[in-house]
Amino acid sequence: MTAQELAASAQSDPAPADDLSEEAKALWYTKKGDWHEAHEIAQDIHTPMGSWIHALLHLIEGDIGNAGYWYAKARKPTKRPAEIDAEWNTIAREVLGS
Repeated sequence: MTAQELAASAQSDPAPADDLSEEAKALWYTKKGDWHEAHEIAQDIHTPMGSWIHALLHLIEGDIGNAGYWYAKARKPTKRPAEIDAEWNTIAREVLGS
């Protein structure tokens, strides 16, 4: 699956595919607009990737300070709200290997 296909699935499907990783499911719910479910999943992923997704979610939420904390844990540069879509795509491509 590509990042574009994941995004399209979030727009058209009622639920993520069962075979998606937890990281991909968090991104799917993010694109679906279900911040709460995406956050529930991301906060249980105790890896740098989980921290990166968690950072994106707090950026979307508008909590820039908390986003910065999670970006630091992920060892990634902090992004601005204007970069949310590009950041989602970057993370999705890495998660999906595409």
